[in-house]
Amino acid sequence: MSAEVDAGLALLSDQLILATVLLYVFAMIGYALDLGFGRPRAEAKARARAEAEPALVTVGGSTAAAAPSGAEEDQGPAEKAPAAWTVWAGPVAVGLSWLGWATNLGSILTRGLAVDRWPWGNMYEFVVAMCFAAVSAFLLMNLRYRVRFLGAFVTVAAALGLGFAVRYLQVQAGPVVPALNSYWVAIHVSAAIIASGLFIMAGVSGILYLVRKDTAVRLPSLADLDRVAHRAIVIAFPIWTFAVIAGALWADKAWGRYWGWDPKEVWAFITWIAYAAYLHARATAGFKGRAAMIVQLIAFACLLFNLVGVNIFLGGLHSYAEVPG
Repeated sequence: MSAEVDAGLALLSDQLILATVLLYVFAMIGYALDLGFGRPRAEAKARARAEAEPALVTVGGSTAAAAPSGAEEDQGPAEKAPAAWTVWAGPVAVGLSWLGWATNLGSILTRGLAVDRWPWGNMYEFVVAMCFAAVSAFLLMNLRYRVRFLGAFVTVAAALGLGFAVRYLQVQAGPVVPALNSYWVAIHVSAAIIASGLFIMAGVSGILYLVRKDTAVRLPSLADLDRVAHRAIVIAFPIWTFAVIAGALWADKAWGRYWGWDPKEVWAFITWIAYAAYLHARATAGFKGRAAMIVQLIAFACLLFNLVGVNIFLGGLHSYAEVPG
């Protein structure tokens, strides 16, 4: 591969990242408005309709509608029509998310084209791709399962992740070490990125589950949060398993051994064990709800340390993360 860098494409990639952060922030605001005003208004409207229906009473063995009281007759409409912005906040937020997704994808593609290689050869590029995968997982799940209630939390996580990457991890576009000039990057790292995006969805749902259970904050139901987390992990776990196996095969090709107790290898396996424990806990009678969710969040913490902490704090053969000093 050529070592030359297309400075124009590299600059465009950086600009697209900044645009992505702004779009995700605006989307987060829209989701927050929808969550704070759209859902409560819809629920209040349903309750008002139910309360407005005349009660059924038994009269002489037959059922008849109770006549409204004089006070009720004078009340007029039960509520005003919701403001337009409360109706459109959610759909606009989804649209902004898709725009942010597109600019996020554009930043990855232009970065790869600028350096003529797969665009996840260092820590900065990996975090950018991981945020893209998390938003992708949310948007695709929203098409199938209607999980818009998670939008505010996923987009703020993606915006913070990209902001962290730009502030602390960004390095100039350039060539990578020879070990990364391999088709295994497309196999092993891509699988890890996809699984990580789904695990982030599950992690966000798990955190909200505990907050929802322990406080009176208005959030989605515990059943919805548990269902989203479980579905995301069920999809992500076999992908992560494949990533671990592909990593071992790549290690054999690059270093002549499948396993060498490198910190990245060890923590990838610990993460696999932790998520396997969660799935086992979910399948075990009497070990569901909060207990299983805590296991899931322990696994999520292992994942984050494996993806970020190992590269920053530990050495090893994966020290090519190129974290700026």
